[in-house]
Amino acid sequence: MKHESFEELQARLRIRFRNVRLLRQAFTHTSYVNEHRQTALEHNERLEFLGDAVLQLTVSEYLYRTFPDRPEGHLTRMRAAIVCEPSLARFAEMLDFGAHVQLGRGEEQLGGRHRPALLADLFESFVGAVYLDQGLDAVREFLAENVFPHIDGDGGLLVKDYKSTLQERAQHVGLGPIEYRISEERGPAHDREFVVQVLIGERVTGTGVGRTKKEAEQQAAAEAWRALFKPSQ
Repeated sequence: MKHESFEELQARLRIRFRNVRLLRQAFTHTSYVNEHRQTALEHNERLEFLGDAVLQLTVSEYLYRTFPDRPEGHLTRMRAAIVCEPSLARFAEMLDFGAHVQLGRGEEQLGGRHRPALLADLFESFVGAVYLDQGLDAVREFLAENVFPHIDGDGGLLVKDYKSTLQERAQHVGLGPIEYRISEERGPAHDREFVVQVLIGERVTGTGVGRTKKEAEQQAAAEAWRALFKPSQ
């Protein structure tokens, strides 16, 4: 199975790094550097530290501007829901960041590239890399595309389960029944990849790819949700 390159990742995210070394560093785990002492690559922990601070600022700014009538305590709780580990891990998962991280052999065998804590750290380090490479405006654009649309404006709650959210919203507006179909299975048994389509009222509204059926269904639901309900920028 062909894995997406860093070049393809940048094209998909519509971010072109001036310093590609920063991008590679963002996806280099400490376990990889520890097992490859001869490598000139740095691990991503410092970028993770920076990305955490950048996320705190940019998410705070977004909430402050978007919800002008909400008190400080409410905004603080909203921010905490967005920048917490489960939420950041979900964003990294939706963007397939785990497929790009360089891990040591032990971490790989333990399933590190699917571990929520590692994925959340990966998201933070990527944000830190974008900030160093292109500044706050580029971070804002990335978050506006990949994070902010998934915040429930009614309750300020992060959309974490796209299947449930899509189901509720589709029922609310009367779009018809939702069905998930596997359209393709590819790769060897030990590295299987599933392609799933989500149909709403017999119309294909989203397609997702994942290493499990559940992951592919979530990807498909997320794509359908963005296509049907994403707020205008």
